[in-house]
Amino acid sequence: MNISPNSNLASGSAISTSQSSTMNVMLSLLESVAEQFILNKDFETVFESCDRALQTLTNGEHEDEMSEDIKTGFCILGIQALAELNEWRRALPWVLQQYDYQEKIPAKIIQMCILLYSKVGEAAVMMDVTSVWLHCVENNRTSGFATVMELYLLHILIPLGHLEEARELIQGRVGSCTLTEEQRHTALDIVEEKELQNNPAQKPSSGSTTCLLRPKPQGAILHRLGAIIKHLCKKLLGPFSGTSHLYKALVFAVLLYMLFIRMDPALPSSFMWISKLHQLIRQMWTALFGPYHRVTK
Repeated sequence: MNISPNSNLASGSAISTSQSSTMNVMLSLLESVAEQFILNKDFETVFESCDRALQTLTNGEHEDEMSEDIKTGFCILGIQALAELNEWRRALPWVLQQYDYQEKIPAKIIQMCILLYSKVGEAAVMMDVTSVWLHCVENNRTSGFATVMELYLLHILIPLGHLEEARELIQGRVGSCTLTEEQRHTALDIVEEKELQNNPAQKPSSGSTTCLLRPKPQGAILHRLGAIIKHLCKKLLGPFSGTSHLYKALVFAVLLYMLFIRMDPALPSSFMWISKLHQLIRQMWTALFGPYHRVTK
């Protein structure tokens, strides 16, 4: 039986439309789960929803950039839900289930796991995974590579006393590809300072140390968070531009801000400011676009 080129084009178009429809559904689900996380604080349901969504994405074999970003969003929500449930020990094994290779885990998820496990005093759990990820040549081109390296040095190697490994990382291929000469000198100064703390009998080196790799002031952190939020929202919502998606962008921005700023599984009262901000966004949305929706309906 002969199949005409037109029929092949139609078939390909149908598949593309089906995949686009699936991504629309998954994006809508991501928004719904994010709202449930913020407002209802039903973290068990949130985690189960994320787990099911990730299974759907895996079974569907979607490998485009859009699906990878949505997958990252569900992973971030799932990790935070586990932290809120005080089941943070499940976070890394669960993430590893979602990716066939450790090297393929997105930089944002690696960063979040390092911060989570260092916060609960179990930074060593992330040592092997992060080392493998950093030594993967393909990851050198990842936008979050330098941040992962900083967190690895400041939250894992140096605090745990793995100073020789820290030197090798700074002076080896990874450090050479990531850091400027000045940053490498600064990083080595931090390692030396840690050695002096461990061995107070040693003579301190002359001169003061300016640590470029130390945690940034709050203003710098907020600036970087703003860039992350803007980038991820643009990638997630860019293909679906329009006023109807402004609310999704706002809710997702609030969620990401909360995830990166508030790593502690704290009391529910800490969500008060988020709920108030969410209510303010709803009021603003109604005031700006309520008449428009009534007319279009």
